[in-house]
Amino acid sequence: MTITPPGGLDQRWLRGGGWSAQFTSGTGVPEAKVVGVLRPYRLLAAVPHASSLMTFSLLGRLHMPALGMVLAFLAVDWTGSYAIGGVIGATVTGGQAVAGPLRGRAADRSSAPKLLLLTGFGSGLGMTAMVGLTGWLDPAHWWLILPLAVLTGLSHPPVTQLGRAIWPRLTSGPAREAAFSVEATLQELLFVVAPMLAAFAVAFWGPVAAMLCCASWAVLGPALFAAALWRAGLREAPPPEAGGARESGSLFRMPGFASLLAFFGLLVGGLISVDLVLVGWARERGTPELAGLLAMVWAVGSLVGGLVAGGFNGRPRLLRRAALSALGLLALVPVLPPIADPGSPWLVGAILLVGGSAVAPTLAASNGRLADLAPADRRSEAFGWMASATTLGAALAAPLAGWMLDLSGPAAAATAAAVLAAMSVGFVAHHMVQASRTPREKTQSAVT
Repeated sequence: MTITPPGGLDQRWLRGGGWSAQFTSGTGVPEAKVVGVLRPYRLLAAVPHASSLMTFSLLGRLHMPALGMVLAFLAVDWTGSYAIGGVIGATVTGGQAVAGPLRGRAADRSSAPKLLLLTGFGSGLGMTAMVGLTGWLDPAHWWLILPLAVLTGLSHPPVTQLGRAIWPRLTSGPAREAAFSVEATLQELLFVVAPMLAAFAVAFWGPVAAMLCCASWAVLGPALFAAALWRAGLREAPPPEAGGARESGSLFRMPGFASLLAFFGLLVGGLISVDLVLVGWARERGTPELAGLLAMVWAVGSLVGGLVAGGFNGRPRLLRRAALSALGLLALVPVLPPIADPGSPWLVGAILLVGGSAVAPTLAASNGRLADLAPADRRSEAFGWMASATTLGAALAAPLAGWMLDLSGPAAAATAAAVLAAMSVGFVAHHMVQASRTPREKTQSAVT
């Protein structure tokens, strides 16, 4: 069986999103229609190079969730101070946040594969230099590593934003939504698997070897994704939209863009806070391993929800999904100490499993919304701003959750997480109002 697009398979059809796929025999006679929840995934699988692009875009960022943990172990081994380790890690993160929109803008205007190779090499070199500096520099002069940490963060390869910006160039409709759903779902698993691998590397080989592994993958991972882009014919910057010159000006002039970024930052801040809630509660119980198990249950719920939601037809309802995510966090409050003391791991796990089922679908829908909002030749930059917003949200939410844990316990920290998620719903509602009042043509003209 083959999948035959109208007029043959070519780049114009792929970029135009003309999905009218059907299963045909060798004579071109329809044999069966693609139906059910698997239809979008089958449409996505029919896109040339889709599987390799998805695989290598995820592998290209494998080291990223692990870097913070490994860097903390390296800094503490070197200086004996968790506070200094936090400062160094925050400096790298700050550089990454600044680099997000800059690297995305560069990808929109130049060759993405070349940019990935260049930034991957710079990032890996920076990590290797940090390892060398910790072995040579006196810990009393630890602050001398901060400029190198900034440069390492600024060299952050734009794998994430490029991995999301390519899908509107390849397809549209159900297949595109399925791509965003798969990407968001597997990204969730990445944040479970990568820190676990990092912890094993530190335990067996030490933080220096673990950091060198991150440095090596920072070079290799983006290079693999660059090769996949090259094979798929995505070697150059995306063309400008219908008959115009390449868009210029600030994306923040587009109605709804700032509110969507605020949504990203607040939602991710709430989700990050839950991780700290689980760690704090598990430590109070004297069972720290419980935090990892519950985080895995949460990830499984997100995995199932993402895969199921990705098979739905029709436009995703972001407001509804965001509200369900916020309700999932709010449901944790009454089952944690001091409201429920000591609290039941089974009940908490059940709530995380059900509530987590809304997380990946919400992230997938928000990625699709951002792709719709941004001009075709500014999407990598837009997703770069999204990465910066989520980084800022996590940086602000983590100390808030820690303060609430110290002040009143896990239930208070869970309340803070739910409040952040509820605020994100408000920004989604504001974004939807702005989008409904603004025609597409007017939105595009706002950045010219």
